Amino acid sequence: MALDWNWALLIGGALLILVEVALGGFAGFDLVLIGSAFMVGGIVGLWTDNTNLAWIVGGVLCVVYLMAGRRWVRRRLRVTSVPSNTDAVLGQSGIVTARVAPHEYGRVKIQSEEWLAAPASGVTTPIEPGTVVTVESVDGVTLKVR
Repeated sequence: MALDWNWALLIGGALLILVEVALGGFAGFDLVLIGSAFMVGGIVGLWTDNTNLAWIVGGVLCVVYLMAGRRWVRRRLRVTSVPSNTDAVLGQSGIVTARVAPHEYGRVKIQSEEWLAAPASGVTTPIEPGTVVTVESVDGVTLKVR
């Protein structure tokens, strides 16, 4: 039995997609799109019963993706780092809404969020409501303010 290249393109494309998905997108979605191009070429070849056309369609789709589509896909998949709430409040100023004193938790409002607050190390006097404070550090969900 001779190898049917149309089926080989179809199955090879499916295997590329499976590898990409199984390995968690290690190739940045490239194998999925190249595998899809191979599968489309294989389907066209089976539909028209023309192996040469299958290779041409699969090859052209791969080249088009690599030349133009890859840059577009990479731009869309770019992950930007967004700081967590605790990272975002470090160094921020806030207003005390409930008294903060040594050994006594209070509350601080930063932008539109209220946080549990404690005095930073070295702060020995209470901080009264309405006082503007700066976040020095974060301990769990408690802000250390000065």
